[in-house]
Amino acid sequence: MDRKLYECLEIKNLKDMLEKTGKLYADKNAYKIKKGDEYIFYTHKQVREMINALGTSLINKGLKGKRIAVIGNSRYEWEIAYLSIVCGTGIVVPLDKSLTDIELANLIERSEVEAIFCPDKYIEILEGIKHNGVGKLKHIISMDLKENKKGIFSQKELIEEGIELLNNGDRRFLDSQIDSEKMSIMLFTSGTTSTPKVVALSHNNLCSNLMDISSVLDVNSDDVFLSVLPIHHVFECTVGFLFSLYKGAMTVFCDGLKHISKNLKEHNVSIMACVPSIYEKILKNMKNTLRKEGKLEKILEDEEKYKNLPIEERKEKFKEVQEMLGGNVKLFISGAAALESSVEREYRLLGFNLVQGYGLTETSPVVAVGSKKYHKVGSIGKSVPSVEAKLVDVNSEGIGELVVKGPSIMLGYYNNKKATNEVLQDGWFYTGDLAKIDDEGYIFICGRKKSVIVLKNGKNIFPEEIENLVNRIEGVNESFIFGKQMTEDKDDIKINIKVVIDKERVKDVYKVETDEEIYNAIHEKIKEINKIMPQYKAIRGMIISEEPLIKTTTNKIKRQENLKLIENSKK
Repeated sequence: MDRKLYECLEIKNLKDMLEKTGKLYADKNAYKIKKGDEYIFYTHKQVREMINALGTSLINKGLKGKRIAVIGNSRYEWEIAYLSIVCGTGIVVPLDKSLTDIELANLIERSEVEAIFCPDKYIEILEGIKHNGVGKLKHIISMDLKENKKGIFSQKELIEEGIELLNNGDRRFLDSQIDSEKMSIMLFTSGTTSTPKVVALSHNNLCSNLMDISSVLDVNSDDVFLSVLPIHHVFECTVGFLFSLYKGAMTVFCDGLKHISKNLKEHNVSIMACVPSIYEKILKNMKNTLRKEGKLEKILEDEEKYKNLPIEERKEKFKEVQEMLGGNVKLFISGAAALESSVEREYRLLGFNLVQGYGLTETSPVVAVGSKKYHKVGSIGKSVPSVEAKLVDVNSEGIGELVVKGPSIMLGYYNNKKATNEVLQDGWFYTGDLAKIDDEGYIFICGRKKSVIVLKNGKNIFPEEIENLVNRIEGVNESFIFGKQMTEDKDDIKINIKVVIDKERVKDVYKVETDEEIYNAIHEKIKEINKIMPQYKAIRGMIISEEPLIKTTTNKIKRQENLKLIENSKK
């Protein structure tokens, strides 16, 4: 059965994508950049001219075929740099802007990077890495400098040099041939449970994913994307940055997490790809505003009243709520972690087309995503057209490990044959996620295979399932489920939880003051959750904290690190 809902432009590689879409959308705006109180716009034609000029300049600096890193916050200069590398110069290595100095030095050395694009704040540490004689780093290119300075190249000046080279007939970048099957992108995994591995991706991996996404999501050149997530992460890189350019849309960059709702409104944003915690905060803020204005009760009544209407009609019925986010939202995509079903349901009741997507760095990333036609609350939708999905080692409850096959699956882990062979078997990628697939092909993620807590009686506990329930408690910011061995029976494990609270909110909601009263108030709520769960899932112990959990840059809980923190705090 063909799962394609829309026609999509065939592309062979990212260079081909830029050339074809550049002709189609030349005069449409690609970026809207805030400079003080004014906006600067760059058309798709201008963007492609900058990429060609920068790529030409990089080759002129002797970087043809080399590995070049990009680090920094989300900005158009980052995106121009990425494409100038990957579309004819060399291999691009996107790096996490939150890396420590030691981690940054380690990853630059491991990936054998010879040049790096960065904002000025990284220059001091990068010069130290450059001169330590360990790695291959030779060139530092600033996204901020207006001209070359003391051995640091200016990205702006390199573009100007490239324009001059092009005008003089230099076609080395323009005529570069792309091998769509070779490694062109080196991505480090977020390492929630282990040392980051290097994922090797090709143009074919990314382009097949872009075409898949385009064939199931209703996005066009009139859309406005809000870029929120860290751009080095493959979810934002593919679904935000590359997809926006592929569709001829316009991208605006978020001013910061506190400003998302404001940015959605001021830029008339229609598309946003984000993580569950952001959607939860936006919804909470909207409800608080409606509560203060005395409108929430009526809104909740209307949700029930109009729940059976098509989503487009609900959008009209809740125009006032829609206007709180600009009134132009067409599609919200939630990914990188599980979205609580009650949050998803609430958005859709209010007429917001919020869908869940699922993927991994190793899958470029989208494996499955909900759409207008194929959607079920709690599901990540169906697998995208060119990806096959199935379950292996299925238990009596119909839960098994999700394995996938298709052109978007990575080439392998760079220089790590053992790790590659563990996850790639006969063309199938073993995701490490446990899931159910219903009779209609909708996929429901249950949790990470490595996170599952196995009890003495053989029962499996999925921490995410219980955490989602606890996170609904008023005053709870987040939580972490872990198993604790019982002293009287080393083989027996009881479920414990670390609850991270907003102390002032808890005091206000439950009218409590002391730490003991706070503990008791939350404990009572935990007991209520225990009543609705099977006995073996009951939470038997609790720690309360105000310190946020240790997470990756896309808000995934680093379970091993949080467990170590708990264990060390007891010593």
